Amino acid sequence: MSETVGDFLLERLATWGVRRIYGYPGDGINGVMGAFARSSNGKRPEFIQVRHEEMAAFMACAQAKFTHELGVCMATSGPGAIHLLNGLYDAKLDHQPVVAIVGQQARAGLGGNYQQEVDLTTLFKDVANEFVQVAMEPAQVRHLVDRACRIALAERTVTAIIIPNDVQESPAVSQPPHKHGTVHSGPGYRPPRVVPHDEELTRAADVLNSGQRVAMLVGQGALRAADEVSAVAEVLGAGVAKALLGKAVLADDLPYVTGAIGLLGTKPSWTLMQECDTLLMVGSSFPYSEFLPEEGQARGVQIDIDGKMLGIRYPMEVNLVGDSAETLRALLPRLDQKSDRSWRQKIEGEVAEWWNLMEQRAHLDADPLNPQLVFHELSKRLPDGAILSADSGSAANWFARDIKIRSGMMASLSGTLATMGPGVPYAIAAKFTHPNRPVFALVGDGAMQMNGINELITIAKYRDQWPDQRLVVLVLNNRDLNQVTWEQRAMSGDPKFEGSQNLPDFHYRTPRSRRCPRTSRSSRPRR
Repeated sequence: MSETVGDFLLERLATWGVRRIYGYPGDGINGVMGAFARSSNGKRPEFIQVRHEEMAAFMACAQAKFTHELGVCMATSGPGAIHLLNGLYDAKLDHQPVVAIVGQQARAGLGGNYQQEVDLTTLFKDVANEFVQVAMEPAQVRHLVDRACRIALAERTVTAIIIPNDVQESPAVSQPPHKHGTVHSGPGYRPPRVVPHDEELTRAADVLNSGQRVAMLVGQGALRAADEVSAVAEVLGAGVAKALLGKAVLADDLPYVTGAIGLLGTKPSWTLMQECDTLLMVGSSFPYSEFLPEEGQARGVQIDIDGKMLGIRYPMEVNLVGDSAETLRALLPRLDQKSDRSWRQKIEGEVAEWWNLMEQRAHLDADPLNPQLVFHELSKRLPDGAILSADSGSAANWFARDIKIRSGMMASLSGTLATMGPGVPYAIAAKFTHPNRPVFALVGDGAMQMNGINELITIAKYRDQWPDQRLVVLVLNNRDLNQVTWEQRAMSGDPKFEGSQNLPDFHYRTPRSRRCPRTSRSSRPRR
């Protein structure tokens, strides 16, 4: 039997499959921290102490991205709650299920210390607009936890629960009273099997079968539909471009995969979109319509689990609401095998030329080092099953263009928000969720100085929990906010404003003589 609301909160989250909660302590969540301290039966989530609440939200987002499960972060009231927002917006805009649990020093009118308090409901009403609630009584907590978790998973979004500290320390009410009989509220959420109607699938097949030059664009919604995407592309003789969040959908060594699209995209992806007569979008909300076919050039079919995302980037002829894998499997028997492979051969030729060009560019001389060469050589050396995170900035350019993802790898970054700072915390969450796999964070020196350096402390704190301690942080140290420098020159033509763009030098790698001694080489930190 739970002792306090804090105890019950952790146990209820555990029934939802939550295994860890990322956060930073504070007096507004002392009641929950006490419950963590009393966790001795292994049935409660583990508390992961990060260096800053923003990092906790980034890690919760990455937890969802790398597991397709619920991510949970926690912060105290006032300043701690405010710090969560950037990471929560990252999750919201990339459609990831994350629950934020926030403390408050006391319920209104009960004599709390309001020095650090802000209007938390108003603070979170945009980022957690689907569900943000204050637990005013212990009897509410079970219902609020269940609703927050279920809505986050069902809507693939951010929800928030605000729990005053005096409620956290109150006796738990595990079964709230009901005036009209007993309500059995059980945790758990299983995504429904969503498949379009047969007549809509037939309409979509007619469009795709009539096309002679089919292009596919896949995003993160197709991450669990790799086999189906590949099978459809093979039947249609299509080339496949990938939105940045969908980089790991298909391996880049497949000859018909054109790679990234958009500002960080490839020439084959541009050719694919500019010359196709039919477009099939799967699980992507790719926002830059100027990189899609000209309106009227191509007939379009789009598949997305969220009907709100259909037809907003390109005027599609057929819009299919459905799970990517399920819908493609239902569509496949209706598709005709295309005997004319000239379109596919053209795309494959462009892809081969592109990778040759990338190799040539990687070997161009640069002082002191060509960053493309670093990524080109890294790509060949990445271990099987590696998980990659990238930060925003020029690191994302080379990640998008020069890293060849292989089958079985995972990769992500801040896609829609494109915020600086998630590279290292994403990698830490990847290591917690997949402790037996090698993880690589690819970040610029700007992002590393912003928060990555502090999170090396978190790595040092927890690394002994990971059976495979390969967590590599690659820092592009050019002492310049490089992406912004490019953008400033492109927009105004002015020379670089050094007061804005120059970064202080920093020795990111600890000299061997200053490292903590270890019993073996394999146990040393990898940075």
